[in-house]
Amino acid sequence: MYKSLEELCRIEKETGKPFWKIVQEDDCKERGITEAASFVQMRGMYEAMKYADEHYDEKLKSASGLVGTEGKKMMEARAAGTLLCGDFIGKVMEKALKTSESNACMKRIVAAPTAGSCGVVPAVFLSVQEERGFSEECMVEALYVAAGIGGVIASRAFLSGAAGGCQAEIGSASAMAAGGVAYLLGGSATEIANAAALALKSLIGLACDPVAGLVEVPCVKRNVLGAVNAMTSADMTMAGIFSKIPPDEVIDAMRSVGRSMSEDIRETGKGGLAGTPTGVEISERMSQLT
Repeated sequence: MYKSLEELCRIEKETGKPFWKIVQEDDCKERGITEAASFVQMRGMYEAMKYADEHYDEKLKSASGLVGTEGKKMMEARAAGTLLCGDFIGKVMEKALKTSESNACMKRIVAAPTAGSCGVVPAVFLSVQEERGFSEECMVEALYVAAGIGGVIASRAFLSGAAGGCQAEIGSASAMAAGGVAYLLGGSATEIANAAALALKSLIGLACDPVAGLVEVPCVKRNVLGAVNAMTSADMTMAGIFSKIPPDEVIDAMRSVGRSMSEDIRETGKGGLAGTPTGVEISERMSQLT
């Protein structure tokens, strides 16, 4: 697993291999599998993302009753043409809600990179494919790009909310999605890394404060934030807007902020939104049901 985005950029320049292929070859070497087998497995991940979106149950609510059915509301608002954000961003929002709600309702999802942030990459990738007509092979290649970014973040920092707050989950997922979109839009490794940096730096400091300790509130809505942030980061990059802080330094800054966070805002369900009067009331009500 590569430990820096700078190294991936350097290898692309030296070898001429695309970012995704560099990541795939490293994966094959690390796991001792063929490139064909690796590609089949990654395609299976993308098919699972599509399945989660296509089989969203618009009537289903989580056991707590805190989330569910809101993906349908966004779908209806988009169909009615009432969204100021427009149809495409509305679609991204809709898919992020659907996948995240499916996770809370114990349906099959892909942890990308975590269950709590499972809606970001699918929402972005599926919407972009529908909008631009990219082949499934291109989408699988983009997933390798996303995985490579996630691998570097995992190596340099963390991906879990308990370790580094929600910046490590939604922030990392947003960075992964942004880099994947930059690749799909023809971006080089440098542009891919920059899109990831723009996405991650925008979410540095995000607390992990799940109400009642459930990956539901505010987690589901934050997947929407991460998905839309990924799109704006990719668009800024492809417009020639670059981060003044290098990508690897952005990741290191996220690690530093995460280590400085109070335990109360690292997935313990004590501080932040979980510690509000309403959050405490919900937690107490949930505890009486178990």
